Amino acid sequence: MTSTTEGRVYNVGGQDWDEVIAAADDLRDEGSDERLIVNMGPQHPSTHGVLRLVLTLDGETVTEIRPVIGYLHTGIEKNMEFRTWTQGVTFCTRMDYLSPLFNETAYCLAVEKLLGITDQVPVRASVLRVLMMELNRISSHLMAVGTFGMELGATTVFLYGLREREKVLDLFELISGLRMNHAYIRPGGVAQDLPPGAIEKLRDFLAIMPGQLDELRKLLDVNPIYLRRTRDVAYLDLAGCMSLGITGPILRSAGLPWDLRKSQPYCGYETYDFDICTQDGADVYARYLVRMDEIDQSLRIIEQCTDRLAAKRPVHDPVMIGNAKIGWPAQLAVGPDGMGNSADHIAHIMSQSMEALIHHFKLVTEGFRVPAGQVYASVESPRGELGCHAVSDGGTRPHRVHFRDPSFTNLQSVSAMCEGGLVADVIAAVASIDPVMGGVDR
Repeated sequence: MTSTTEGRVYNVGGQDWDEVIAAADDLRDEGSDERLIVNMGPQHPSTHGVLRLVLTLDGETVTEIRPVIGYLHTGIEKNMEFRTWTQGVTFCTRMDYLSPLFNETAYCLAVEKLLGITDQVPVRASVLRVLMMELNRISSHLMAVGTFGMELGATTVFLYGLREREKVLDLFELISGLRMNHAYIRPGGVAQDLPPGAIEKLRDFLAIMPGQLDELRKLLDVNPIYLRRTRDVAYLDLAGCMSLGITGPILRSAGLPWDLRKSQPYCGYETYDFDICTQDGADVYARYLVRMDEIDQSLRIIEQCTDRLAAKRPVHDPVMIGNAKIGWPAQLAVGPDGMGNSADHIAHIMSQSMEALIHHFKLVTEGFRVPAGQVYASVESPRGELGCHAVSDGGTRPHRVHFRDPSFTNLQSVSAMCEGGLVADVIAAVASIDPVMGGVDR
């Protein structure tokens, strides 16, 4: 940094890499064995995005590993400070892009806590939230297992995983209109109800998916090559997980049945019948088994959601809070042209009620005000505890929104998993962590 007449000038370069080289030279000068510094990434097919790993190798043994992040920084949290509370959903959904619906839910639960309307969210909206989150858990785990297989050389696993994931994305498109970055879950409820034919599509999905998952398991569960590459590899026991703040499948693979859906229920999860999946291997293979078992449990939950959504509905069964000063977009329904608001709602706000028109205008342009305060809300995402710390100063925009993304927290375990192991096992270790760099960098 230098000071000039124009002010402070910052020069940014690759100083960190220079420091690594200098430290290696110092070790060599002290008479230590020769070390090899390998820069793995940030553009590498097996780093799950733009993750950079700086490896210090002694032959093929990893003596030190340093994860370097920040290459996918989007400024999402800062951008949310300049948008209304509802518009914030369209930003946070883009963080962990493999599980966008969990980002939306954590954020909306925090906003609803600040508003004091948690108990006013319609039951049907909560069921739809659970349905979409569990579908999202399946799609995320299928991507994790599929890319893991490809990174170890089993390309068929990748094809099978992506093939089944497409079925989930088709359901997302049918229900929300988009395959990803949905902005479907809004403060006060969800954007819209199930479209015609959705229940039948969900039933078809539940009928075919177990058999497809069995095909995927047959390729890996007892594959001797896969077992040699994953068993006793990247070991991280329960004590290590607890000290590093690790959550999700990594923690449950070490034997602790910690799942926020059971320990701190939200969205009515306490009313669903499902099990917490655990293993005691604490290695790469155990993390794979936990994810596959969790897909089975998600199918159980989806079936229960489908039954509830298919049951006979009361006359007034909304999917958005009844408070017209908060619920946005109000009474959203597909019109006769297949898009946009329903003709009845347009007629109501344009010609029948001046108050409704004013509320609609203020909601869209200004947004609603949230009482001053701060809250923390968390959900169990496919990678662990995803939390949202929201701070309001009483205005129509967040004062601060910060997310505890599990990919960021879990990524610090890579050193504990890999140091002392072989360089080839780094690939399996990172794949078992399943980090998503959009959530790490935000």
